[in-house]
Amino acid sequence: MAAELHIEPIPAFDDNYIWLLWREGRAGCAVVDPGDDEPVREALAKRGLRLENILITHKHGDHVGGIAALKAVWPKAVVHGPAGEPIRALERRLRGGERLVLEGPDLVLEVLDVPGHTEGHIAYLGDDILFCGDTLFACGCGRVFSGTFEQLADSLRTLALLPPVTRICCAHEYTLDNIGFAKWVEPDNPDLSVREQRVREQRARGEPGVPSTLAEELATNPFLRTGESTVITAAECWAGRMLDDPTAVFTALRTWKDKDYD
Repeated sequence: MAAELHIEPIPAFDDNYIWLLWREGRAGCAVVDPGDDEPVREALAKRGLRLENILITHKHGDHVGGIAALKAVWPKAVVHGPAGEPIRALERRLRGGERLVLEGPDLVLEVLDVPGHTEGHIAYLGDDILFCGDTLFACGCGRVFSGTFEQLADSLRTLALLPPVTRICCAHEYTLDNIGFAKWVEPDNPDLSVREQRVREQRARGEPGVPSTLAEELATNPFLRTGESTVITAAECWAGRMLDDPTAVFTALRTWKDKDYD
């Protein structure tokens, strides 16, 4: 029997998660999106781990800010990230369709192109686990910064086709806030009410509201439900016009959240 694979969120800043990947009995590990080095160093010291790989999803400072300090401690750690973004620290530039073999955690990851939040955002998928940065959040999605609404809508449709058991390891603890907006869109969604109660209990115990599963996102996340009649009706009501395709629905939802909720 293979040793257990551990996927742990390391809290950073006010609401970031840096994901730690390691396997029982192995010293080598990887981290995803280390915006800050200190919590990573503390977590690895506590577990007796050695950093071998740093995985980056996109260029924003709260995802890359800890790279230099981590490399100072573990100079052999390899920094991987999106080929389509200007991140000077990258040592291996990745595009969708490439594979990444992590020896320490004994894990093979597929790289997915998921632009929209930024122009070259990527995600990592392996063993039914998705590290999606700021593209897909628990019950939400990222804002559109240097990408486009069309790109982000397409990226979310791509992620929606993954196996429903896929664990969604996003990079921020926005779960309850996102549920709040989802209730604006679908106030009578019973799955959303159940999710809210569970997450409130998790957060009250000091536990993260992530990871979720894709099945749960498909049932409750309005940005993955742009083909549902209830979501279309809500988006059209806010926009004040008919919306003729899922991308238009997505754009209305994201704009609604940006202007009236966030």
